[in-house]
Amino acid sequence: MPRLRPQILVMRGLILFTVWFGLALVSTAAPKPEPRELVFLTWADYIAPEIVSEFEAECLCHLKTVYFDSDDVRDTLMVESDGAGYDVVVLNGLMLHTYAGRGWLAPLDVRQIPNLALIDSRWRSAFDAAEQYAAPYFWGTLGIGYRRDLAGGPIRSWGELIEPDEALQGRILMIDSARDLLSAALKSLGASLNSTDPGLLSQARQRLLAQRPHVRSYSYVSLNDNSALVSGDAVASMLFNGDARMLQQYNPDIDFVLPEEGGAIWIDYLTIAQRSGNQALAAEFIDFLNRPDVAAKNALYVHYATPNKSAEAQLPKTFLQDPVVYPDADSLVNSEYYNRLPPRVERLYNEIFTAVVE
Repeated sequence: MPRLRPQILVMRGLILFTVWFGLALVSTAAPKPEPRELVFLTWADYIAPEIVSEFEAECLCHLKTVYFDSDDVRDTLMVESDGAGYDVVVLNGLMLHTYAGRGWLAPLDVRQIPNLALIDSRWRSAFDAAEQYAAPYFWGTLGIGYRRDLAGGPIRSWGELIEPDEALQGRILMIDSARDLLSAALKSLGASLNSTDPGLLSQARQRLLAQRPHVRSYSYVSLNDNSALVSGDAVASMLFNGDARMLQQYNPDIDFVLPEEGGAIWIDYLTIAQRSGNQALAAEFIDFLNRPDVAAKNALYVHYATPNKSAEAQLPKTFLQDPVVYPDADSLVNSEYYNRLPPRVERLYNEIFTAVVE
């Protein structure tokens, strides 16, 4: 075997040292940190997937979405954890005062969420505790979605859902929420959906019990191509307005009506959990969602009206002039926000709901 020249020996030594040193650096380098995780408790299909991706890329984090399918389910999740385990929670206006009273909400720091200034002030002050704890997300109405090709004619009132004709019997979906269910019966009586009158509530109970044999399910309709409204297994359903537009993508025969007796006007809010360990990132997320381009894109995805005035300037006229998404003042004249009820009346609502549904 030929002897190696001294120059070659030196070069080989340098190479071996470089390889060893590089391996040493790799072995002693700190592990790459896991991306921050933000847990978002929300309704399904209530944020555009591309917006989730944009936020994750921009803020170098992971957005974990946890879904609920009714207000009662969300409330149960929060009770079971005492408000822990979530960072940003979608909350209806009616429950803001309750959640704040339980110590589950952190006050919003407007300095961390400058885009709050772009939101129409009427939505920020619509409910107790909203200005201190919540950023309006979307607003809309609760009415009736139905299959116009199967219903035997247009549906115009809650009474037609509560006392259904033959075409609807056994093919109705009612929401499994005490306030929402009672609102339909109370409105069909010409009463306020916030009624505390025991006589009217007794009448509402009897109407719902009489309707019960004609109800296919007390649950919210799914929003995909397997939906009972899409297939025709259900002919009519209590429905939030924007969801009607989403379902029409699968079946154009689905229509929506805000009944002539009026319905519920709702506002969903973004809140930060008091026990969140990521409150700064949560505020950053809320501010991101209220960036005008993001809020406009999100509204087009979920088919709901945005409270963000600057976002509305970026939305197409066809969207802003859609009477289902943006009902005019005349169609809202008989509609109401839910108000907080005295504890004894709230218990009565829940007792009626249980008697009807279970």
